[in-house]
Amino acid sequence: MLWQAIIYLALAIACEIAGTICLRLSDGFSKWPYIIGIAAGYGLAFWFLSLSLKLGMPLGMAYAIWAGLGTAIIAVVGILVFKEPLALLQWLGICCIIVGVVLLNLGGKVSH
Repeated sequence: MLWQAIIYLALAIACEIAGTICLRLSDGFSKWPYIIGIAAGYGLAFWFLSLSLKLGMPLGMAYAIWAGLGTAIIAVVGILVFKEPLALLQWLGICCIIVGVVLLNLGGKVSH
């Protein structure tokens, strides 16, 4: 079941990324096709996130991975697609996010 939770989490991240890209393209919520994309992207993102939680993924880990990877990937999309600049300290911050997500996954289960 954990692999299914991971698949749902990956889908949640992909939908969040799609919604965020639509947010950038919506021109301040003035272009309806992108507004629909925002609602669909974020709505599906939360739905897939809830499915991963239902299948037993811990909340803290799921949210950290979802938010962290989504942030890092969107930063890269901003650079590659929208030609947005990123300073050295910002690159370092993204690397810290990625390292944090990896450490969360390597941490294993905590017994009470």
